[in-house]
Amino acid sequence: MVKVREDHPVHEDGTVDLDLWLLRLQQQVEIDDIEQVRHACEMAKQVLNQSEPQDNTRSGRLAGSYLTGLEMAQILAELQQDQESIVAAILYRSVREDKLKLDTVENQFGPTISNLIYGVLQMAAIGSRANPRVDHTVLGANARQIDTVRKMLVAMIDDVRVALIKIAERTCAIRGVKDASRRKRYLVAREVFDIYAPLAHRLGIGHIKWELEDLSFRYLKPNDYKHIAQLLDEKRLDRQEFINDVVGTLKRELKLQNIEADVSGRAKHIYSIWRKMQRKNIDFNQVYDVRAVRILVPEIRDCYTALGIIHGLWRNIPHEFDDYIASPKPNGYRSLHTAVFGPEGKVLEVQVRTFDMHEEAELGVCAHHLYKGTDTNSKSDAYEDKIAWLRQVLEWHEDLGESEAFGDMLRGDIVQDRLYVFTPDGHVIDMPLGSTAVDFAYRVHTQIGHRCRGAKVNGRIVPLNRALKTGDQVEILTAKEEMPRRDWLNNNLGFVTTSRARAKIAHWFKMQDKDKNEEAGRQIVEKEFKRLAIDIREVDMKRIAEEVNYKLAEDVFAALGAGDIRLSQILNAAQRQVDHVEHDEQLDLGLPSVSYAGKQVSQKDHGVRILGVGNLLTSMASCCKPVPGDPIVGFITQGRGVSIHREDCSNLLALRDNEPERIVAVDWGDEGETTYPVDISIEAYDRSGLLRDVMMVMANENLNILSANTLTDKNSNIARLSLTVEISRLELLGKIMDKINQVPNVVDVHRQRSGFGS
Repeated sequence: MVKVREDHPVHEDGTVDLDLWLLRLQQQVEIDDIEQVRHACEMAKQVLNQSEPQDNTRSGRLAGSYLTGLEMAQILAELQQDQESIVAAILYRSVREDKLKLDTVENQFGPTISNLIYGVLQMAAIGSRANPRVDHTVLGANARQIDTVRKMLVAMIDDVRVALIKIAERTCAIRGVKDASRRKRYLVAREVFDIYAPLAHRLGIGHIKWELEDLSFRYLKPNDYKHIAQLLDEKRLDRQEFINDVVGTLKRELKLQNIEADVSGRAKHIYSIWRKMQRKNIDFNQVYDVRAVRILVPEIRDCYTALGIIHGLWRNIPHEFDDYIASPKPNGYRSLHTAVFGPEGKVLEVQVRTFDMHEEAELGVCAHHLYKGTDTNSKSDAYEDKIAWLRQVLEWHEDLGESEAFGDMLRGDIVQDRLYVFTPDGHVIDMPLGSTAVDFAYRVHTQIGHRCRGAKVNGRIVPLNRALKTGDQVEILTAKEEMPRRDWLNNNLGFVTTSRARAKIAHWFKMQDKDKNEEAGRQIVEKEFKRLAIDIREVDMKRIAEEVNYKLAEDVFAALGAGDIRLSQILNAAQRQVDHVEHDEQLDLGLPSVSYAGKQVSQKDHGVRILGVGNLLTSMASCCKPVPGDPIVGFITQGRGVSIHREDCSNLLALRDNEPERIVAVDWGDEGETTYPVDISIEAYDRSGLLRDVMMVMANENLNILSANTLTDKNSNIARLSLTVEISRLELLGKIMDKINQVPNVVDVHRQRSGFGS
């Protein structure tokens, strides 16, 4: 469930009891100079009274920046932060709201605290525009905002306390929007969910991460949140009685083995339950860890002894055991997880870890205190790993030309799953899932990436766009000269998947001469238009330039050659022009219709696509009433088109036995996306399996092939394939042709307007 914050102690008149608050603070964390903390509190209170003399109470409490500062300080105390962090948190909102000058803070509290506040102020550049679905990016597009974000990252790297103070501030923000407008709640939740919850996860701060996710989920998907919360409430008493019995049993058994353990019930977080239900497509009663206990023991060997006791008491569930002690998660999390059929046959999850592991799971990077100089070597290494990630963020940003790309990276790279590969020397490199050899080359060193010409994986040469797997040993084959390929920036070919590599490649091309970039970009556009059978002379490149925010066509070509924009942006703009003028050509996006009894109907009426038949009237069978998402089959009726049944319909089973020739394959079409027939011409050196490999590309992209024809010249051994496929947009057509071009022996692929051989 969502964490509930503790109220500040107050006097009878509603004002905060500062003496009692400071006493509580000292019980949570070690304070060297309590008078400095008191002075900070009194200063924050004083500037509030000066700016709001008639409104210094609200619902019996002091309002605004003062209370927020105290709450931030409490969060940092829970994270075991030092006195400087706590003082900076108390004063931060007063400075941010311009009620207190940063110079005054430096004069009275020193440069360290003022620098912390300044660093958190820079992080405010990440605003509430973090929802890409409504055409917002994390960052703005102007140079000033980009520079602000760079300063923010420098501050995070120089002192991780800046990031922790900002996380505390955002935690207070999302706790406090309960009574705000719906839009305000959504914007704060979107920002917290996309940026600060993943950041807290990356830094290993478990309890903050869970709270941020649950509160964000509450405002982003309120109906789902309430539904799961109600399910939890309905079963709370039964679950608590069950947990109490399990805890008592485990304590007795562990004591018999002379293990001093702390055994307790563990609350499952609402967002975690919903995510597991979505990921595994299961119901609430199939979530194993709604009933869960946690066992804390002194030593690692006790973890495995406790695990043996658990499996001796109850039968474990296959494939539901994870050893994160032997193989920790990327953020340093260590624990044993197992699921068993507990008392009464009810499923139970048990987590086992040491007290030190639990502290690190809750506090993450905060448990290491590197800046105090009190770390052990192992803890220092873990802390340095987390700081190294923040340094990578800065390094990637240095080469990004547009803030939108940086926003994508910040949202994506910190939350993706990771894979682990080896260098030839045996060093382990962690990368995002789906990374290729080119991504690996740039991850090792920029110069290695620029000079990359090939790759060996586990001793065998592989294509540069092959996705790597955990455990692969990768060797990059290099040339003497730096010469990245422009094809690497083509998303369709899949050479590059990480923001870092794409930024490095784009930066290299930016450094080349503009005339060369313009010529290279022009050649790319002309070649692609020729492949797509578009006459570039009939396309208004000036209008396309305006659509992609450039003045002249020459600027568009130069930007494409330098990697600033993608070919797909130009193709999308071109298609909008083509759609407008070519209603009688193959690119007409309208669905053809068929007349039945004087009425015009279409497959799109029900969102059903009939495979291999063309447009027919469709109707939903009343016997089984299929809805979108159900597996469906069509039956050709007499005079009523195609009747759509669910696959498990009893009537359909009888029809399939009696008249199997009238059964047709159907599926639910993509609503709002129509297809049109396109002729593709392929030229290749003939070989066995050529047609199969081409068809496999089509099958992998779920394309419907309307016709196919092949002619082979025995003298030249050249095969010419003519295909008619259903395509929804030009960008997809280019992607398909790029993939066909990768098939061995294929020489050329292009679109043709008319019949075979044109």
